[in-house]
Amino acid sequence: MSKSQEDVLLIVSNVKNKKCEGFLYMMSERMAWMPSGKDSFTVSHRYADIKTQKISPDTKDKIQLQVVFTAGGANTFHFNNPGGRSAQIADRDAVKELLQQMLPRFKPKINNELAEKNRLLQTDPDLFRLYKELVVTEMMTSDEFWASRTNKLKSNQVEKDPQDVGVSAAFLADIRGQADGCNGVKYNVTADVIKSIFRTYPTVQQKHLEFVPDRMTEEEFWTQFFQSHYFHRDRINLTKEEMFADCAKQDDKMVEIEIAKVENNPLINLTAMSDYTVVQDDSNRQECTDTTSQINKSLIKRFNQHSTMVLKTCDKKRRLDNNGSRPVEESFNGVVGGNDKQPTLPESSATVEEVSEFSKRAKLKELIDLSDLKEEPSGYAGPVLKLAKRDPYLHGPTPVIGTHYTTGDELLNATQAFTHDILAWSSHNTQVMPSSAATSVLFEMAPGGCLMQNCSVQQINLLASSEVASEAKILYNALAELLRHFWTCFPVTSKELEDKAVRMNESLQRFHKNKLLPFSSKHYNNNLTSHLEKMLEVALKKFEVWQSKKLSKRT
Repeated sequence: MSKSQEDVLLIVSNVKNKKCEGFLYMMSERMAWMPSGKDSFTVSHRYADIKTQKISPDTKDKIQLQVVFTAGGANTFHFNNPGGRSAQIADRDAVKELLQQMLPRFKPKINNELAEKNRLLQTDPDLFRLYKELVVTEMMTSDEFWASRTNKLKSNQVEKDPQDVGVSAAFLADIRGQADGCNGVKYNVTADVIKSIFRTYPTVQQKHLEFVPDRMTEEEFWTQFFQSHYFHRDRINLTKEEMFADCAKQDDKMVEIEIAKVENNPLINLTAMSDYTVVQDDSNRQECTDTTSQINKSLIKRFNQHSTMVLKTCDKKRRLDNNGSRPVEESFNGVVGGNDKQPTLPESSATVEEVSEFSKRAKLKELIDLSDLKEEPSGYAGPVLKLAKRDPYLHGPTPVIGTHYTTGDELLNATQAFTHDILAWSSHNTQVMPSSAATSVLFEMAPGGCLMQNCSVQQINLLASSEVASEAKILYNALAELLRHFWTCFPVTSKELEDKAVRMNESLQRFHKNKLLPFSSKHYNNNLTSHLEKMLEVALKKFEVWQSKKLSKRT
């Protein structure tokens, strides 16, 4: 059974699809529905093909969930748990929350694939006409159509590392609540906003993994997040009982670590500032009893924390060189590629002024030295070269079969010898037809000759106009595509190939009825479809033979 080969994340029973009872399976890459009493899926939707999901309103009697597809269309699942309406809503919400987690993972892939498919259809008119003939008319699914053209899709080729998109500093300000009419505020949290929150505040992501879905639902978690003082602009009233209280403490510790890094910079003296809310120095901090001033200090501190968190999301890991011995951007005191002579470290008996002077010189050298203007060190192997296929790069073009390589002089001598043989060649055939007799036979077998009296031959450009020829070309391409998919099903070795063979046979019959017969009846005298009908007849006969053998085995 196909589900045994995939990771099943959730199984929901008593789910109706098209008024049939069954089980809904939520897996790592798709969702599928299996009717009761059967061991195979009749409905299967990949997460990459789902655009969005919709749920039935609370005022509706039926508890339903609808998935809307990117290519158009939708499918609705009716939750019919015998435990009552509350159990049905719980099943529906479990599927909804899992879809909310899975769909964003496949969203970039969806966008890339759709953009590339649209580009191919716009740049290739023949491919676009073939797509309309087969996919739009539902003779073939979109997946089957593009399965044979994966080499044309750039998204399936080896891509470079995608550019990491940063986090907007105002993403929290863009989250605006809307009044729901019942003295409440409703927040619309998208997948991009959730991703930005997780990247900026890793502690919130840890809380999410800890509480959802074991202790609370996705909706309850974000409701508590927006109700918490952790989300507010000031965190003065943040109590220990709140779920996000320890998140604020961890954020403070992380910011203190970042401040300590800045304090080590000899060119920046934060303690000389009059505002001591950034540096937590109890000895220099002035006691302030004014509540407004305390709130302002807390707000400034919150701004600094948020800005630090946003900047940390842009940090990138250092990459190792080919040998993996050191980072490519390895530095001495932060000087990238610094192999020049560095300031001499002061002795242990040096004074504080000497140590400070040394730190300032090292920091200045770090700021003014540019790695692009330096010569590479002797042991530097250069940047990492990424290769999709290493063999052609290392060995060059290689023949499929080992052959003897010929030098240029040998080729020149062979060419001269061949030219000499051609010039010195003479015919020595004794049993050949004279040229006059051959010309007479060709004339008699040409159109209008004595041997071609009963045959009427016309030129192809006289049989049909350019519009008819273009239409016949489209029919040829469409039927060739259908027949190629049909013949790939044989020999039938699996349930998937069997279903595809049946589906392709139905598509061929519809093609013959809806496309081929109207065209042949319109241009009957020209006899343009005889070859198409022969190919179609062979395929249909093959399916009938296979069906008869299959029935004979069952009996």
